[in-house]
Amino acid sequence: MTQDERPRGPSVGDWQVPPLPMGEGLEGRYARLERLEPDTHAAVLFKAFDGHDWVWDYMPTGPFASSAQFHRWMREAIAPGEPLFHAIYDREAEAYGGFASYLRMKPASGSIEVGFIAMAPQLQRTKAATESMYLMMKWAFDTGYRRYEWKCDALNRPSRRAAQRLGFSYEGVFRQATVVKGRNRDTAWFSVIDTEWPALSEAFQFWLSPENFTADGAQRERLSDLTALVRSADDPTLG
Repeated sequence: MTQDERPRGPSVGDWQVPPLPMGEGLEGRYARLERLEPDTHAAVLFKAFDGHDWVWDYMPTGPFASSAQFHRWMREAIAPGEPLFHAIYDREAEAYGGFASYLRMKPASGSIEVGFIAMAPQLQRTKAATESMYLMMKWAFDTGYRRYEWKCDALNRPSRRAAQRLGFSYEGVFRQATVVKGRNRDTAWFSVIDTEWPALSEAFQFWLSPENFTADGAQRERLSDLTALVRSADDPTLG
């Protein structure tokens, strides 16, 4: 078999290795993302999460017994390296409601993951929650990343539904991938790649436009219907 007959991946042409994120602020119509800072965000986020211990069920940390304990964890979590956390501010509610991070950052491969996402009930199912995920994805692809990942506990159906709604394509489950809080975790994998981003970005922009919402805030078009046109593979567990 000659060299020309041996299958190889396509050339990435003039693609350039992108930079690591530096905690840049991200501004949207409904959401603002700021680099997570314990002195600014710990107390208000602890209050948002207080009484909702289920938020931490699939997280590698939490729940937290006190604001001081949460503050101490946050100081350790923002150490240089990964993950790189952002606090999420809901402009309509005028309140901080959660955080999300970039992790498993591999610029040489053009791959970056969004994860370690915790959203209090007040932020969940809001325009700000969706826009925060859009803003982080937009930064990654605008900067030159080729692959944007989402991974979650395979038993975490809300996270799997969220990934599919946001346009991530299902890639399968890594069995016994890790141990979290003394329990086995099978990990479900999802991704968006750069060739899907232009169409997916249009879907987000349409859904987030004021024209997509009625006077009482109801959506006219569902984001999951718009992203279904872009996803290359759906999660079979979601029906």
